[in-house]
Amino acid sequence: MKKLVLASNNQKKLKELAALLASLDIQLLPQGELGVQEAEEPHPTFVENALAKARHAAMITGLPALADDSGICVEALDGAPGVRSARYALPEPGLDIDLRNNEKLLAELEGIDNRRASFVCVIALVRHAHDPRPIIVEGEWQGEILLAPRGENGFGYDPLFLDRESGLASAELAPEVKNQRSHRGKALALLREKLGGTMW
Repeated sequence: MKKLVLASNNQKKLKELAALLASLDIQLLPQGELGVQEAEEPHPTFVENALAKARHAAMITGLPALADDSGICVEALDGAPGVRSARYALPEPGLDIDLRNNEKLLAELEGIDNRRASFVCVIALVRHAHDPRPIIVEGEWQGEILLAPRGENGFGYDPLFLDRESGLASAELAPEVKNQRSHRGKALALLREKLGGTMW
């Protein structure tokens, strides 16, 4: 079984990615278990941030690394929160950051009719830190921002994101259904296709 470092310490993301990669013969290791600190994400695009995180984890561990950079892009807000989705609102002690981010997004869209939005996920896989040919794929999930949160599943903006096909919020979808429809699921499907059934 091949080892692959996940350049994230987000346990919810780890669980979701592990489920999506379950068909491949790999062991997904969160970087925190290997003593890797979070990389800086100063870049304006998902691609640059994903690649920076993957190279950082590969450099420190000496193992192949996979990173995703994802977020929600709202048309009426010129693509915001975008790469700042996880840090859209200022954190407050004792308050859940996902809740704060959702509250800020609803406030920004108050009175705006155009609520079209897309979840975007870019995945970068490097075989080593200086890999000159990283594998980069992108998935997109189009939908709308709801007027109020719905559902108990998922994380991040899932309670506010309406999946047009089902009429349900992402947080109302069963995990296996979400994994089929989501931006991350689509990106990983493309990754498996590019890898031709083998990791590298």
